[in-house]
Formats: sequence, structure tokens, C-alpha cells
Amino acid sequence: MSDRLAGKVAIVVGAGQTPGDTIGNGRATAILFARHGARVLCVDRRGESAAETAAMIAAEGGEAIAIEADATDEAACRSFVAEAGKRFTRVDVLHNNVGIGAGDDSPSRIEAANWDRIMAVNLKSAVLPCKAVLPVMRAQKAGSIINISSVAAVCATPTIAYKASKAALNAYTQSLAVGNAKYGIRANVIMPGLMNTPMAIEGISAAAGVDKAKLIEMRDAMVPLGAKMGTAWDVAYAALYLASDEARFVTGIALPVDGGQSARIG
Repeated sequence: MSDRLAGKVAIVVGAGQTPGDTIGNGRATAILFARHGARVLCVDRRGESAAETAAMIAAEGGEAIAIEADATDEAACRSFVAEAGKRFTRVDVLHNNVGIGAGDDSPSRIEAANWDRIMAVNLKSAVLPCKAVLPVMRAQKAGSIINISSVAAVCATPTIAYKASKAALNAYTQSLAVGNAKYGIRANVIMPGLMNTPMAIEGISAAAGVDKAKLIEMRDAMVPLGAKMGTAWDVAYAALYLASDEARFVTGIALPVDGGQSARIG
């Protein structure tokens, strides 16, 4: 444990995870925030998964509560922000980690219903929690908002809805940062690259019918830095920096955490 987030209250939206062999970005971030002194509100639409994350934090001596909520529902977002205020009196960090890509396809094949679902989930799950927390952070004259995007926003990918939604999230966060700087609120984006997480490995393996070991080998080979995917802890440590006072002069950035994948652009 350290004190990089001592005294801070963090809401991690998407703090549960897909079952799998490794740890997911949201769960790793919630745990790391707690290890560095934050009290954490773990939010997930799967309440039992959020509870598992909170239990892991408690087992290490940290403080966390679990909330079952759908981050694409505006009333639910207002409710969990209010719960954080009731339990902890303030909200210092909002970390939005929800995202989907199932059913995505190329521009010539994408189904309208899948486009609508991916765009709605990937954007509303950040926009609505931000809308709910902004009055609290503005009143405090302080706060850090971290949205999880993807290098797909800036790199070539055959799946168009996921890419478009993440590019839109980058643009949204830039506007969020500029519009709220006068209130002392910072807003930044993390763009993970190829990561060894359950959503990526178990999810893609099941959807594409590809052996997990083969999928890992293929994805590792695409990473410039060491020919090895990153892990959820790489994303979590980037989030820890952006959440902390060490990043007090950092806002409006899109930070790649991708082993150099996006550096190949151009």
C-alpha cells in the first residue's frame, strides 16, 4: 500500500469482469486504486462480479463497496454517484471502463442493430456517469475523469462500430476536459492496445472459434515492444497516474498504452 490516492474516493464503472484466466482492466484498476489509498465504489451491471472485486479489495485491507448498475441508464448513474456521496461525502475520481464489440463488422457488412448497440453502450456508459458526477466535482472544484478508449480509435481495424465509438469517446473527452478545466476538473483518455484480458482472449476465442493459445500467440506477434501483449495492470498503472495529484497539470490527453502499436501510424 502507498498514499498516492490517500483520502480520495474513486468510482470505477465496469469494475467487474468477464470470467477468464487473467484479470480485466476494470478490476485491476479498482484494486490498484485501493492499494494506493482510495476508497472505491465498484460499479458493474453484474452485481456479483462487482462484489467479487470489492471482496478482493477488502481482503487486502482496502475499503470498497459494490453497486449493481447499468451505466447506460441515466437514473442508475445518478443513483450510484449519490451513493458515493452518501457513503464517502465526495467523488475525486471517475473511471469509465465499459465497452463492447460483439457483433461488429466491416463497413459493408455491419448490421444497423449492432452498430446502434455498440455505439450506445460505448458512449453512453461514459457520457451518463460523467453527466452525473460533474455537479459534484464542480462543487468540489476538483476531480479526475478517466475514460477507457482504444488504439482502435487511431489505428486501422476492420471492425467499424468499435473504432467509431472509441474515436467519438476521444473527442468527447477532449471537450469534457476543455469545458471543465475552469472548475479544476481533469479529463483524460487511456487507449489500450492489444491486452491479455478475459474480454479480449476468452471473448474473441469464443466468438471466432479460435484456440486461446493460438490467439495469444497471434496477438503477441503484433506488438512492437517485446512481442508481448500488455496486461490489465499496465492500464491500471496508467489510470493510477492520471487519477493522482502527480497528473495535476495533465488534462485532455489520449494516452496510448499499447507497446508501440500506435507509433506505427504514418
